Amino acid sequence: MEKIELVIATMNAGKLREIQAILAPLGLKILSLRDFPGIPDIVEDGKTFEENAIKKAAVVARLTGRAAIADDSGLAVDALQGRPGVFSSRYAGEKGTDEERYQKLLKEMAGTPQGKRGAAFICAMAVASPTGKVEVVDGKCHGEIAFSPRGSHGFGYDPVFYLPERGKTMAELEPEIKNRISHRARALENLKQVLPNFLKENL
Repeated sequence: MEKIELVIATMNAGKLREIQAILAPLGLKILSLRDFPGIPDIVEDGKTFEENAIKKAAVVARLTGRAAIADDSGLAVDALQGRPGVFSSRYAGEKGTDEERYQKLLKEMAGTPQGKRGAAFICAMAVASPTGKVEVVDGKCHGEIAFSPRGSHGFGYDPVFYLPERGKTMAELEPEIKNRISHRARALENLKQVLPNFLKENL
């Protein structure tokens, strides 16, 4: 029996690896935007993570003719009234690197004392069918903004996202541990519950 193809709407190799590892038990054939070089960049102009995830998944599903999942995720910092939020990936400009983004964050947080540095990684994940049906789930991971970067695993803001209960930043965790507790992992676990039915009913 042929495997169902599912397109992950990302070019980010780190994100793709995480998603593949978590969805592996479903036995799907996982593709990414690298398999569809003709797909144009999708402007993420939603006001929420959910809006951006739904838009990306729906456009990619329509253009590839396959079910697609997309996520929009980012960092919401209490002391910055929820910023950088939906602008997390563009926080240091369109061409900013991961390091430039978290260094900008650390600079903004320089005067914020211990105990006031609460933050959450938030991930909204949508699955869409080529016919336009959509389902969306989310996941959160709470922590604090560290005073300096630590760790070499992960990507994005992981080096400055500190998990008090583990005494480590997200970037200090082994990938298999991160894949159990991250915001994306939690959203994916929720997606895994609805995905088989969604694919059965909409493909």
